[in-house]
Amino acid sequence: PPLWALHAIPFFLLGLVLSWLLAFKLQWLPIFGGYSAGATPALSWSFVLDVLRHAVLPALSIVLVSVGGWALAMRGMMITTMGEDYVTFAEAKGLRSATIFTRYCMRNAILPQTTGLALALGQILSGAVLVEAIFGYPGIGALLFQAIEENDFFLIQGIVFTVIVALGFATFVLDVIYPWLDPRISYGQS
Repeated sequence: PPLWALHAIPFFLLGLVLSWLLAFKLQWLPIFGGYSAGATPALSWSFVLDVLRHAVLPALSIVLVSVGGWALAMRGMMITTMGEDYVTFAEAKGLRSATIFTRYCMRNAILPQTTGLALALGQILSGAVLVEAIFGYPGIGALLFQAIEENDFFLIQGIVFTVIVALGFATFVLDVIYPWLDPRISYGQS
C-alpha cells in the first residue's frame, strides 16, 4: 500500500499492530515499559541502549502515522504545483524533468509542508498520550494521563504550558528556516 495510507490509521491502533508483529510474533523488540524490568537506571551504554530499544515501538507508531499524513499532503501540494504556469514555462524552456521537479515543484510545495510539520507537533503529542498508555512507556503523555486521572491540575497546567512553549519555539525555528528554504522570503525592511 502507498505510504499515505498510514495516515488513515490511528496512532494507538498502529501501535498495537506493530507491537503484535515486532514484539510478540518476531520478538525483535520489547513489548512494554521504558526499560527492562530489574534494570537500574544509570548513565551507561547498556542502559541507554535498553531505553532506546524500548522507545522504538512507540516512536515508530507515531512517526509512521505522521509520515503518512505528510506524504498525503505533499502529494496534493505537488499535484497542485505541477499545474502552475511557471512549471509549464520551465517545461517549454526545455529544462530537464529532475530540475523542474526539484527546483520548481518541490521547492514551492515544501513551504506549506514545513508549516504543517511545525503545527502537527500538538497532534503528535495528543497521539503520544494513547501510545504511551498502550506501551506503558513513561513519557510526558503517560504523565499527563496520570495527572488527569488524579486531578492534578498544577501538573496538567505545567504540561500544557510546556507544550505551548514547545509549539511556539517550533514556530520560531520555522520562521528562521523559511528564508533558507525560499530566498524570496526576507524579514528585512522593504
